[in-house]
Amino acid sequence: MGHTTAGPVNRAGMALFTWVVAACSPTHVDSPAPVSPLMPDWHPVTRFLDSAVSAGAAPGAVLAVTHRGIRFVHGTGQLGADLPAAVDGSTIYDLASLTKVVGLTSAVMVAVMEGKLDLDVPVQRYVPRFEGPGKQRVTTRMLLAHAAGLPAWRPLFREVAGRDAAFALVDSIPLEVEPGTRDLYSDLGTIVLTQVIEGVYGERLDSFLVRRVLQPLGMTSTGFLPPADWHERIAPTELDPWRGRILRGEVHDENAAIMDGVSGHAGLFASAEDLLRFSEWIIEQWYGGTPVRRSGSHAEPTAVPTFRRSAVHEFTSRQNLIPGSSRALGWDTPSPGSSAGRFLSPRSFGHTGFTGTSLWIDPDHQLAIVLLSNRVNPTRENQRWTPVRAAVSDLVMTTLVEDAP
Repeated sequence: MGHTTAGPVNRAGMALFTWVVAACSPTHVDSPAPVSPLMPDWHPVTRFLDSAVSAGAAPGAVLAVTHRGIRFVHGTGQLGADLPAAVDGSTIYDLASLTKVVGLTSAVMVAVMEGKLDLDVPVQRYVPRFEGPGKQRVTTRMLLAHAAGLPAWRPLFREVAGRDAAFALVDSIPLEVEPGTRDLYSDLGTIVLTQVIEGVYGERLDSFLVRRVLQPLGMTSTGFLPPADWHERIAPTELDPWRGRILRGEVHDENAAIMDGVSGHAGLFASAEDLLRFSEWIIEQWYGGTPVRRSGSHAEPTAVPTFRRSAVHEFTSRQNLIPGSSRALGWDTPSPGSSAGRFLSPRSFGHTGFTGTSLWIDPDHQLAIVLLSNRVNPTRENQRWTPVRAAVSDLVMTTLVEDAP
């Protein structure tokens, strides 16, 4: 049922290659335990994922893992409920809220590193029309950590038409609670942050990310507003009651849709292979590595963003703005019952997306787990996917990490 690939070398040479990579990996003060020289047995993971998809958790799914630079990709099921084509690492999925970390948080990190954005000054400095009682105390850090007090959501798509009108409405929405008093996950806060980035750079988020992050990293199958030549690789999402059609290559999130498909809270599409590349870059930056220079096929070489190790640690660590909150800056961290499962290290960070996507990165084990699906096809009422994420994470950990239970 599934299709599995292992890289970057063929299976025959994988065992030797794994041992060589482990032996040659740089030593860090807090380096994780050595990898086993044996080829991992992926069958428990792939059998479980195959079974979950067969049972209707999603039409198809792609698991992609990078462990100390060695990749494993397994696709199972089909493109959509009515599309029998097989899925693989190049299949493109609507990332939903993974946009918040892969897209918006990366953009915020670039702005902070370049001195264009201060996390701890009032957001009103960057978005003057963000007005109302208590909003003068809201900072970018609070928005990233979902501690600003904004409501979780509002059906903007039923109230306004167009991107500028959506921004204006969000800026006027009153706080639900005082800033810094409750952990309240908010799409609206992320929309405010979208304005912050676009304001300081004078450029829409999609073009900024292509120019500064996606193209330099060689993420050629990631972006907002997928072009026509991606269509055959895109997994469809919902038979959407609002738009009256199956969505394929259109953002699933309705609020992002009325924002021309471009927002920090949703709108990115990507393949599992591209998310592995992104994850390896983040792990490299977490350890203070200097990235190589990459270029697109028709572009001059562009420097990959480089972040201070301390900055990466700050963005991926719990902020403790709200006691007991698991929120880092943009990212989430493992907590009981979360999609991270039980065995990722405490310094791991990740996020999920409503359409059936998730990404968890464990820097202590130089590991990333990408799990993409379109569980909302043909309907968002399908709730079978939620437990799959944590179970897959646990199985990956017990497969790869010697000290996992």
